[in-house]
Amino acid sequence: MYQWHGSGGGFMWIFWIVLIAGLLWALTAAIGGRKESDDRHPTALEILEQRYAKGEIERDEFEQKRKDLSG
Repeated sequence: MYQWHGSGGGFMWIFWIVLIAGLLWALTAAIGGRKESDDRHPTALEILEQRYAKGEIERDEFEQKRKDLSG
């Protein structure tokens, strides 16, 4: 009967390491790969704040639009 000694059995530990590493990679890609920010869209106020921060709108326009958004 064949025993796991010699040339064939010496590489069996590599198989198990590769198998476990592959399973861990697949698990982390499926679960941990998602980010909350990918699924979330910015609110109107966040877009307004970004536009103001970039200098696309002036302070007066920012304040007026912020008041409009808050009701």
